Amino acid sequence: MYTLVKVSPTPQHCETQAMWTSFALVAAYLSLVAGDVVTNFYDIPECYEFFHKGRIPDLGKDRPGVERICQRFRNQYHFATLYDTHNRIAVYSAYIFERSNGGGRENRWFIEPQLVDPSWHGEMKDGYWLGQDNPGVYLGEKQALNEDYTHSGFDRGHLNPNGHHAVPGRNATFTLTNVIPQNPKLNQNGWRIYESQLTEKFQHCWQAHVLVGAIPSANNWIVKNNVKRVNIPEYIWNAYCCMDGYGRPVFSGGATALNTEQNVVVEHTLDEMVKFLQQYSDTPVGDLFREQCTV
Repeated sequence: MYTLVKVSPTPQHCETQAMWTSFALVAAYLSLVAGDVVTNFYDIPECYEFFHKGRIPDLGKDRPGVERICQRFRNQYHFATLYDTHNRIAVYSAYIFERSNGGGRENRWFIEPQLVDPSWHGEMKDGYWLGQDNPGVYLGEKQALNEDYTHSGFDRGHLNPNGHHAVPGRNATFTLTNVIPQNPKLNQNGWRIYESQLTEKFQHCWQAHVLVGAIPSANNWIVKNNVKRVNIPEYIWNAYCCMDGYGRPVFSGGATALNTEQNVVVEHTLDEMVKFLQQYSDTPVGDLFREQCTV
Protein backbone atom coordinates (compact mmCIF):
# COMPACT_ATOMS: atom_id res chain seq x y z
CA MET A 1 0.00 0.00 0.00
CA TYR A 2 1.18 3.49 -0.87
CA THR A 3 0.73 6.57 1.30
CA LEU A 4 0.29 9.92 -0.44
CA VAL A 5 2.31 12.63 1.21
CA LYS A 6 1.66 16.27 0.39
CA VAL A 7 4.91 18.17 0.01
CA SER A 8 4.90 21.96 0.16
CA PRO A 9 7.13 23.47 -2.51
CA THR A 10 10.19 25.32 -1.37
CA PRO A 11 10.99 28.79 -2.73
CA GLN A 12 13.80 27.21 -4.76
CA HIS A 13 11.38 24.66 -6.22
CA CYS A 14 8.91 27.40 -7.20
CA GLU A 15 11.66 29.40 -8.84
CA THR A 16 12.87 26.38 -10.81
CA GLN A 17 9.33 25.48 -11.85
CA ALA A 18 8.67 29.04 -13.02
CA MET A 19 11.90 29.01 -15.01
CA TRP A 20 10.97 25.78 -16.80
CA THR A 21 7.41 27.03 -17.42
CA SER A 22 8.80 30.20 -19.01
CA PHE A 23 11.22 28.16 -21.07
CA ALA A 24 8.40 25.91 -22.29
CA LEU A 25 6.27 28.89 -23.29
CA VAL A 26 9.14 30.48 -25.20
CA ALA A 27 9.94 27.19 -26.93
CA ALA A 28 6.30 26.74 -27.89
CA TYR A 29 6.16 30.26 -29.27
CA LEU A 30 9.32 29.81 -31.28
CA SER A 31 8.04 26.55 -32.72
CA LEU A 32 5.11 28.47 -34.16
CA VAL A 33 6.95 31.38 -35.71
CA ALA A 34 10.55 30.37 -36.34
CA GLY A 35 10.62 28.86 -39.78
CA ASP A 36 7.90 28.75 -42.40
CA VAL A 37 9.92 26.47 -44.67
CA VAL A 38 9.41 23.43 -42.47
CA THR A 39 10.59 19.85 -42.25
CA ASN A 40 7.00 18.67 -41.90
CA PHE A 41 3.65 20.44 -42.22
CA TYR A 42 2.85 19.06 -38.76
CA ASP A 43 5.48 21.44 -37.35
CA ILE A 44 3.05 24.38 -37.45
CA PRO A 45 -0.49 23.57 -36.27
CA GLU A 46 -2.06 26.45 -38.24
CA CYS A 47 -0.46 25.09 -41.39
CA TYR A 48 -1.50 21.50 -40.72
CA GLU A 49 -5.15 22.59 -40.59
CA PHE A 50 -5.23 23.30 -44.32
CA PHE A 51 -5.27 19.56 -44.92
CA HIS A 52 -8.58 17.71 -44.66
CA LYS A 53 -8.75 16.14 -41.18
CA GLY A 54 -4.97 16.10 -41.04
CA ARG A 55 -4.49 13.94 -44.14
CA ILE A 56 -1.30 15.22 -45.79
CA PRO A 57 -1.07 13.65 -49.27
CA ASP A 58 1.77 11.29 -50.08
CA LEU A 59 1.96 12.87 -53.53
CA GLY A 60 5.42 14.27 -54.25
CA LYS A 61 6.73 13.93 -50.72
CA ASP A 62 9.76 11.86 -51.82
CA ARG A 63 10.56 13.92 -54.89
CA PRO A 64 14.14 15.27 -54.73
CA GLY A 65 14.38 18.94 -53.88
CA VAL A 66 10.89 19.48 -52.45
CA GLU A 67 10.35 22.01 -49.68
CA ARG A 68 7.31 22.43 -47.43
CA ILE A 69 6.15 26.03 -47.13
CA CYS A 70 3.60 27.35 -44.66
CA GLN A 71 2.59 30.46 -46.57
CA ARG A 72 2.63 33.43 -44.21
CA PHE A 73 1.47 36.97 -44.96
CA ARG A 74 0.83 39.72 -42.41
CA ASN A 75 1.89 37.27 -39.71
CA GLN A 76 -0.94 34.84 -40.53
CA TYR A 77 -0.85 31.47 -42.28
CA HIS A 78 -3.09 31.26 -45.33
CA PHE A 79 -2.25 27.99 -47.12
CA ALA A 80 0.42 25.32 -47.50
CA THR A 81 2.62 24.51 -50.51
CA LEU A 82 4.77 21.53 -51.38
CA TYR A 83 7.33 23.21 -53.62
CA ASP A 84 9.65 21.59 -56.18
CA THR A 85 12.88 23.61 -56.11
CA HIS A 86 14.29 21.79 -59.15
CA ASN A 87 11.39 22.61 -61.48
CA ARG A 88 10.64 25.85 -59.58
CA ILE A 89 6.92 25.15 -59.51
CA ALA A 90 4.67 23.76 -56.79
CA VAL A 91 3.74 20.10 -56.57
CA TYR A 92 0.54 21.35 -54.96
CA SER A 93 -0.95 24.02 -52.74
CA ALA A 94 -3.48 23.09 -50.04
CA TYR A 95 -6.08 25.58 -48.81
CA ILE A 96 -9.51 26.09 -47.29
CA PHE A 97 -12.00 27.99 -49.44
CA GLU A 98 -13.03 31.43 -48.15
CA ARG A 99 -15.83 33.64 -49.41
CA SER A 100 -14.34 36.72 -51.05
CA ASN A 101 -14.72 40.09 -49.34
CA GLY A 102 -13.46 42.05 -52.35
CA GLY A 103 -10.12 43.76 -52.94
CA GLY A 104 -6.78 42.09 -52.49
CA ARG A 105 -5.49 42.29 -56.05
CA GLU A 106 -1.73 42.68 -55.81
CA ASN A 107 0.61 44.40 -58.23
CA ARG A 108 3.53 42.86 -56.35
CA TRP A 109 4.86 39.33 -56.63
CA PHE A 110 6.20 37.73 -53.46
CA ILE A 111 8.95 35.17 -52.98
CA GLU A 112 9.93 32.95 -50.05
CA PRO A 113 12.97 34.39 -48.18
CA GLN A 114 13.83 31.09 -46.51
CA LEU A 115 14.37 29.45 -49.90
CA VAL A 116 17.22 31.94 -50.28
CA ASP A 117 18.61 31.64 -46.77
CA PRO A 118 17.01 29.44 -44.06
CA SER A 119 18.00 31.99 -41.41
CA TRP A 120 15.92 34.75 -43.02
CA HIS A 121 12.42 35.72 -41.84
CA GLY A 122 9.70 33.30 -42.90
CA GLU A 123 7.04 35.73 -44.13
CA MET A 124 6.75 36.11 -47.92
CA LYS A 125 8.34 39.29 -49.25
CA ASP A 126 8.09 41.43 -52.36
CA GLY A 127 10.80 39.97 -54.59
CA TYR A 128 11.86 43.36 -55.93
CA TRP A 129 12.45 44.94 -52.54
CA LEU A 130 14.03 41.82 -51.08
CA GLY A 131 16.57 42.04 -53.89
CA GLN A 132 17.15 45.74 -53.26
CA ASP A 133 17.75 45.09 -49.57
CA ASN A 134 20.22 42.27 -50.28
CA PRO A 135 22.46 43.41 -53.15
CA GLY A 136 24.70 40.72 -54.54
CA VAL A 137 22.52 37.89 -53.21
CA TYR A 138 20.92 35.72 -55.91
CA LEU A 139 17.32 35.04 -54.96
CA GLY A 140 16.40 32.53 -57.64
CA GLU A 141 18.53 29.47 -56.94
CA LYS A 142 15.59 27.49 -55.54
CA GLN A 143 12.55 29.43 -56.74
CA ALA A 144 11.13 31.28 -59.70
CA LEU A 145 11.48 35.05 -59.88
CA ASN A 146 9.18 37.60 -61.45
CA GLU A 147 11.63 38.30 -64.27
CA ASP A 148 11.52 34.63 -65.29
CA TYR A 149 7.96 35.16 -66.50
CA THR A 150 8.54 38.51 -68.22
CA HIS A 151 8.15 38.14 -72.02
CA SER A 152 7.90 34.36 -71.60
CA GLY A 153 4.57 34.06 -73.38
CA PHE A 154 3.03 32.44 -70.29
CA ASP A 155 0.77 33.84 -67.59
CA ARG A 156 1.71 33.73 -63.94
CA GLY A 157 -1.07 31.24 -63.29
CA HIS A 158 -2.25 30.93 -59.70
CA LEU A 159 -2.61 27.40 -58.38
CA ASN A 160 -4.42 28.47 -55.22
CA PRO A 161 -6.71 31.09 -56.83
CA ASN A 162 -6.99 34.55 -55.31
CA GLY A 163 -10.76 34.48 -55.90
CA HIS A 164 -11.13 31.66 -53.37
CA HIS A 165 -10.00 33.84 -50.47
CA ALA A 166 -10.89 36.88 -48.44
CA VAL A 167 -8.34 39.62 -47.76
CA PRO A 168 -5.58 39.19 -46.59
CA GLY A 169 -5.50 35.56 -47.72
CA ARG A 170 -6.24 36.77 -51.22
CA ASN A 171 -3.07 38.88 -51.19
CA ALA A 172 -1.03 35.91 -50.01
CA THR A 173 -1.81 33.94 -53.17
CA PHE A 174 0.40 36.34 -55.12
CA THR A 175 3.54 34.47 -54.23
CA LEU A 176 5.59 32.93 -57.02
CA THR A 177 5.78 29.67 -55.07
CA ASN A 178 2.02 29.41 -55.79
CA VAL A 179 2.41 30.15 -59.50
CA ILE A 180 3.07 28.13 -62.65
CA PRO A 181 3.71 29.13 -66.29
CA GLN A 182 0.17 28.72 -67.57
CA ASN A 183 -1.02 28.96 -71.14
CA PRO A 184 -2.81 32.35 -71.35
CA LYS A 185 -5.85 30.97 -73.14
CA LEU A 186 -6.37 28.30 -70.48
CA ASN A 187 -5.67 30.66 -67.58
CA GLN A 188 -8.02 33.37 -68.81
CA ASN A 189 -10.80 31.15 -70.10
CA GLY A 190 -11.39 27.47 -69.30
CA TRP A 191 -9.57 27.25 -65.96
CA ARG A 192 -10.86 30.66 -64.81
CA ILE A 193 -14.44 29.59 -65.59
CA TYR A 194 -13.90 26.32 -63.73
CA GLU A 195 -12.61 28.18 -60.65
CA SER A 196 -15.70 30.43 -60.76
CA GLN A 197 -17.96 27.39 -60.94
CA LEU A 198 -16.25 25.99 -57.86
CA THR A 199 -16.89 29.28 -56.07
CA GLU A 200 -20.61 28.78 -56.65
CA LYS A 201 -20.49 25.13 -55.58
CA PHE A 202 -18.55 25.90 -52.41
CA GLN A 203 -21.26 28.31 -51.24
CA HIS A 204 -23.16 25.17 -50.18
CA CYS A 205 -20.28 23.90 -48.02
CA TRP A 206 -19.68 24.67 -44.38
CA GLN A 207 -16.00 24.11 -45.25
CA ALA A 208 -14.22 23.05 -48.44
CA HIS A 209 -10.66 21.71 -48.53
CA VAL A 210 -8.85 22.02 -51.84
CA LEU A 211 -5.63 20.70 -53.35
CA VAL A 212 -4.40 22.20 -56.60
CA GLY A 213 -1.18 21.34 -58.37
CA ALA A 214 0.80 20.85 -61.54
CA ILE A 215 2.38 17.96 -63.43
CA PRO A 216 5.83 19.00 -64.70
CA SER A 217 6.67 18.44 -68.36
CA ALA A 218 9.47 16.14 -69.42
CA ASN A 219 11.58 18.91 -70.94
CA ASN A 220 9.68 22.12 -71.57
CA TRP A 221 11.06 25.17 -69.79
CA ILE A 222 11.10 28.93 -69.59
CA VAL A 223 14.72 29.58 -70.55
CA LYS A 224 16.59 32.76 -69.58
CA ASN A 225 20.18 33.41 -70.69
CA ASN A 226 20.45 29.79 -71.86
CA VAL A 227 19.47 28.52 -68.41
CA LYS A 228 16.40 26.36 -67.78
CA ARG A 229 14.62 28.42 -65.20
CA VAL A 230 10.98 27.33 -64.77
CA ASN A 231 9.38 24.08 -65.88
CA ILE A 232 6.28 24.57 -68.02
CA PRO A 233 3.78 22.03 -66.64
CA GLU A 234 2.08 19.50 -68.84
CA TYR A 235 -1.10 19.55 -66.74
CA ILE A 236 -2.78 21.58 -64.05
CA TRP A 237 -5.15 19.75 -61.67
CA ASN A 238 -7.24 20.15 -58.55
CA ALA A 239 -9.25 18.10 -56.07
CA TYR A 240 -11.74 19.16 -53.42
CA CYS A 241 -13.77 17.90 -50.45
CA CYS A 242 -16.92 19.74 -49.32
CA MET A 243 -18.17 19.20 -45.76
CA ASP A 244 -21.22 20.13 -43.73
CA GLY A 245 -21.22 21.73 -40.28
CA TYR A 246 -20.68 18.36 -38.61
CA GLY A 247 -17.55 17.66 -40.66
CA ARG A 248 -19.34 15.10 -42.82
CA PRO A 249 -18.54 14.94 -46.56
CA VAL A 250 -21.24 16.39 -48.82
CA PHE A 251 -19.61 16.15 -52.24
CA SER A 252 -16.16 15.90 -53.77
CA GLY A 253 -14.42 15.95 -57.12
CA GLY A 254 -11.54 17.27 -59.15
CA ALA A 255 -10.39 18.29 -62.59
CA THR A 256 -7.45 18.23 -64.97
CA ALA A 257 -6.48 20.48 -67.86
CA LEU A 258 -3.74 20.08 -70.44
CA ASN A 259 -1.66 23.25 -70.23
CA THR A 260 -2.18 24.23 -73.87
CA GLU A 261 -4.44 26.33 -76.07
CA GLN A 262 -6.87 23.42 -76.25
CA ASN A 263 -8.51 25.15 -73.27
CA VAL A 264 -10.31 22.01 -72.11
CA VAL A 265 -11.06 21.22 -68.45
CA VAL A 266 -12.05 17.63 -67.67
CA GLU A 267 -13.84 16.93 -64.38
CA HIS A 268 -13.20 13.73 -62.39
CA THR A 269 -14.12 11.84 -59.25
CA LEU A 270 -11.48 11.67 -56.53
CA ASP A 271 -10.71 8.05 -57.37
CA GLU A 272 -10.15 9.06 -60.98
CA MET A 273 -7.88 11.86 -59.78
CA VAL A 274 -5.72 9.39 -57.85
CA LYS A 275 -5.41 7.19 -60.95
CA PHE A 276 -4.48 10.21 -63.05
CA LEU A 277 -1.81 11.41 -60.61
CA GLN A 278 -0.43 7.89 -60.19
CA GLN A 279 0.60 7.92 -63.86
CA TYR A 280 3.15 10.61 -63.02
CA SER A 281 4.36 9.29 -59.68
CA ASP A 282 7.02 6.65 -58.95
CA THR A 283 5.56 6.09 -55.47
CA PRO A 284 1.96 5.36 -54.38
CA VAL A 285 -0.21 8.49 -54.38
CA GLY A 286 -2.71 7.27 -51.80
CA ASP A 287 -5.78 9.17 -50.66
CA LEU A 288 -5.84 12.91 -51.32
CA PHE A 289 -8.20 13.52 -48.38
CA ARG A 290 -9.02 11.62 -45.20
CA GLU A 291 -10.88 8.44 -46.23
CA GLN A 292 -10.98 9.97 -49.71
CA CYS A 293 -13.78 12.31 -48.56
CA THR A 294 -16.24 9.41 -48.74
CA VAL A 295 -19.82 10.64 -48.76
